[in-house]
Amino acid sequence: MRKTAAKLLTVAALATSLATVASGSAIADPAAGVTPAAQDIVGVGSDTIQVLLNQFSADYNASLGAGSTAPRLYSWDATGTSPITTKTGATSIARPNGSGAGIKALVANTSATVDFARSSRGPAATDAHGLDFVALAKDAVTWSAPSTGNAPAQLTSAQLTAIYNCTTTNWNQISASLPNATIKPFLPQADSGTRSFFLGAIGVSTPGACVTTGPEENEGTDANLTDPNVVFPYSVAHYLGQTVGGHGTATDAPGSLTLRNIVVNGATLTPVTNNVINTKFANSSFGRVVYNVIRDTEWTATDAHGQALQAIFGSNGWICNDPVASADLASYGFLATPACGVATLT
Repeated sequence: MRKTAAKLLTVAALATSLATVASGSAIADPAAGVTPAAQDIVGVGSDTIQVLLNQFSADYNASLGAGSTAPRLYSWDATGTSPITTKTGATSIARPNGSGAGIKALVANTSATVDFARSSRGPAATDAHGLDFVALAKDAVTWSAPSTGNAPAQLTSAQLTAIYNCTTTNWNQISASLPNATIKPFLPQADSGTRSFFLGAIGVSTPGACVTTGPEENEGTDANLTDPNVVFPYSVAHYLGQTVGGHGTATDAPGSLTLRNIVVNGATLTPVTNNVINTKFANSSFGRVVYNVIRDTEWTATDAHGQALQAIFGSNGWICNDPVASADLASYGFLATPACGVATLT
């Protein structure tokens, strides 16, 4: 069974090997010594799309030119030193880690501190009213496991549900050909949008007692995730960015984790084909849109601040139309969405 799994994971294994030889330099937070100006557009939140927004920041700001007085774009990572002072004159805040924390920070502050929240999940019933979830790109979430571990190449969505409900706790409950070993399901920290989306996709409202919470999402370098019986959700785009895109770092990499298939309604869905997200997987219940969240009063404003937000995130803005932004999107593993720049109001 393990040999079969290895054959089915050729693309993922190739991607992992590429990460070893082609890791790119990381862009994290505003550059050292740079404090965004009060007028600049500054975001916090999701780990999944932070590296993409960091790259957007560098390229968008370069497109303005050194003499431009237009607001610039900056993005603070989900992890790092805390608290942070996001821009000149801002109130220091605890660094928001994850989509949920970013959205809470957006609601709790004004544009003097936070202008947008990165989110790898869509609107939720618990979100405050008056927020616009502005579509950015397509992603997908699958499960991962160590390449030399005991997990099979694929699981059904029902099997994933049972694993995270803790009604299936041993690999030999799935198949007699699998080892007699206790499955160890993990989830990212509580404010993770990837966690929220994955649990929704498998229909689990409250994970069972056998599930461990804590690792940073999309970071297989966590020592807890090297156990041969680990199961851990993973953003397909982030994985491709780390590996095929060459943007992995010592701490932001899949480690020994490889992406696995999911059987949905009897059809086996492979998350990656030809080193990009499989469109069939992206269009399944495990595909998702990722967003930038903005206060509606500012998104719809016609003042300079509102115009700057639209110039960056809007359907006619830089992210949705500039060829450099399109290349960034592909390099970090995401798929373009025709809904780019379209807002969903909470």
